[in-house]
Amino acid sequence: MKLVFEKSRPGVSNIYLDRCDVPAYELDEKYLRKTEAALPEISENDLSRHYSELERRAYGVNNGFYPLGSCTMKYNPKINEAAASLEGFTQIHPLQPAETVKGCREVLDLTEKYLCEITGMDAMTLAPAAGAHGEFTGMMLIKRYHELRNDKKRTKVIVPDSSHGTNPATGTMNGMQVVSVPSTEDGYVDLEALKAAVNDETAGLMLTNPNTLGLFDRNIEEITRIVHEAGGLCYYDGANMNPIMGVVRPGDMGFDCIHLNLHKTFSTPHGGGGPGAGAVGCKEFLKEYLPYDEEYSEKSVGKVRGFHGNFLVVVRALAYILSLGKEGIPASAEMAVVNANYMKALLKDTYTMANEGYCMHEFVMTLEKEKKEYGFSALDIAKGLLDRGIHPPTMYFPLIVHEALMAEPTETESRETLEEASAQFIEVYQEALKDPASMHNKPELTPIGRPDEVTAARKPVLRYLPEE
Repeated sequence: MKLVFEKSRPGVSNIYLDRCDVPAYELDEKYLRKTEAALPEISENDLSRHYSELERRAYGVNNGFYPLGSCTMKYNPKINEAAASLEGFTQIHPLQPAETVKGCREVLDLTEKYLCEITGMDAMTLAPAAGAHGEFTGMMLIKRYHELRNDKKRTKVIVPDSSHGTNPATGTMNGMQVVSVPSTEDGYVDLEALKAAVNDETAGLMLTNPNTLGLFDRNIEEITRIVHEAGGLCYYDGANMNPIMGVVRPGDMGFDCIHLNLHKTFSTPHGGGGPGAGAVGCKEFLKEYLPYDEEYSEKSVGKVRGFHGNFLVVVRALAYILSLGKEGIPASAEMAVVNANYMKALLKDTYTMANEGYCMHEFVMTLEKEKKEYGFSALDIAKGLLDRGIHPPTMYFPLIVHEALMAEPTETESRETLEEASAQFIEVYQEALKDPASMHNKPELTPIGRPDEVTAARKPVLRYLPEE
């Protein structure tokens, strides 16, 4: 497929703009470009075909099974899109007087109220623009709390080795020293290692529960108690809220603040660079440190996003919450757990599971033995699935499992889909056993074959450079 720049022809245009109905404003010369922007020149017809061709090459949840573990790539109900498209929501301006957008303000207030109820928090902000941004904001609250109490020696944040990859980065970006604690053989936080790690320099703990192995930590209340008794606070990474929403609340587990990935748990669009939303909730004693919208607060961490965050994403989340209701929210979580355990049961006689017994929303397989004994890896299995029209599960994560494949079927997939997909997983495995060498050339049926990943990493081509 050619790039749109390669389809460009001098003098071709598709610009049909109405005559300007307001006086033109002449920018100061210093703000003007010295050369014309290198934009493609292409007809409207060819441009439309170009984007349609790109669409056919993209793969999303509307194309097929998408078991991307820990990322919850689930169906986005169309009613959410309809709600977010209403003129009363789309035709507003962030600088309008508050009295003219009371309906929009009610959406924000109602969403905050319901998210507080679901998470067990007392206050919520919808300002953060994405999950990682919310994670960063949540840790800012903890840092601000200790600073204003003049407890500035608390600069260490404890992060289990089964955490999401953003957790250590978030702690470091907040100026904290990250202290890793190991997991036990059965996948839970090592309590003795945690007790040894906490001290009067502990600012807090960052924890995902269920963790990235898909396990709900049976010692969760003991974990938060240990950190609190050391004077630290407990931050909940809400990336794995999908299997517990409406069933158990992080606030009741002992967590002081939380971020939520609205795209994972509450079905707003995922990926593509955004926009996203990373709501942050906290207990009452941290409320005064939350980011502010209009009114300045001296104790606040400040502004983290312009105006009220990505408003239309919040509209979608509220539509989902209202659609499911009090009974539907826990039912959705329970179905996520049922689906994951069903798929795990279908695959356990073929694939080696990283952990025995029941999981929550996701499970992890290991191909360590296969790589050593037969010469095919987790990457080979993932590439083989592409040829069968299935998006592969997460590869090589969590890091504590060698040759890992992490699958999360989500609550939105049917039993028939799980059975068909599992059969494909098994067939790919059997194919690899018969001819391991052939797997190194997969995929063979996709628009792009297996890239040279070493060269791609060392010599990346990230933008189009026109020929001189």
